[in-house]
Amino acid sequence: MTATTTAPLATTPVRAARPPSGRLRAWATRAPLLPALIFMIAVTQLPFVATLVISFFDWNSLYPKARHFTGLSNYSDVLTDPDLRHSVWTTILLTAAVVLVSLLLGLALALLLDRRFRGRGVVRTLLIAPFLVVPVAAALLWKHVLYNPEYGLLNGLLHYVGGPQPDWISNTPLLAVEASLVWQWTPFMMLILLAGLQSRDQQQIEAARVDGASDWQVFRHLTLPHLRRYLELGALLGSIYIVQNFDAVFTITSGGLGTANLPYTVYQSFYQAHENGLASAAGVLVVIGSIIIATFALRVVSSLFREEVSRA
Repeated sequence: MTATTTAPLATTPVRAARPPSGRLRAWATRAPLLPALIFMIAVTQLPFVATLVISFFDWNSLYPKARHFTGLSNYSDVLTDPDLRHSVWTTILLTAAVVLVSLLLGLALALLLDRRFRGRGVVRTLLIAPFLVVPVAAALLWKHVLYNPEYGLLNGLLHYVGGPQPDWISNTPLLAVEASLVWQWTPFMMLILLAGLQSRDQQQIEAARVDGASDWQVFRHLTLPHLRRYLELGALLGSIYIVQNFDAVFTITSGGLGTANLPYTVYQSFYQAHENGLASAAGVLVVIGSIIIATFALRVVSSLFREEVSRA
């Protein structure tokens, strides 16, 4: 009797499904954001590229066939023309004054709202209200309700006490624009600094008071160093917005009496002088300045986030 042996069947190993690579997972995560990214590029970057191209041409919209390439001559005109240089200086002066005064007033109001008192919520809401007003409406409010020499509230108060009746816009045009912007941007600074005050380490402050520190010493050695990043953030964000301000200058003074800033000069060059190339060059310089300021602002924001993460 012969024994038969059966050969073992060959089995093929079953390969496990490979997990998706990290690059594939990253693209799958970003895919839903692609339409928004494409839309953002179409409405922001493409117009800027077109503006950058036009800035290299001598292009007057009244004579479209006479345009020709001029290289960097438009940029040299912006930097050497006396009127344009004056508008740059006005922009710097206006931005610095508004940011500095808004920060100081916002710090004072934030310190006030950081204390507990009856009606604090109502006061906070009223103080935030100016920032919610449409910029053109705020400028019209200051021009007609406050500054008007005949029926304005400022001259009405001066008439009540027997004072003079000045024409505020004619006598102090740049100060008139700055006051309206300070009124509108102080609540913004107040909110940033109030958030910084409420993120302080209360145990550290209580320990300092137990050791006999006065309110001024607590503010100088604890509160102010803690608010440094928030002060920088408020100054940088305020500079980004105010350096591009057009509404107040256009509405209150129409760019006259030495108040024309760089955005208003761009408007004049484009819509009144029809110099598309010159206006585009000035606009590109405004964008470059804003990008430089925004870079510092983003660094400050990222440092604030890192500090919060380290505390947590």
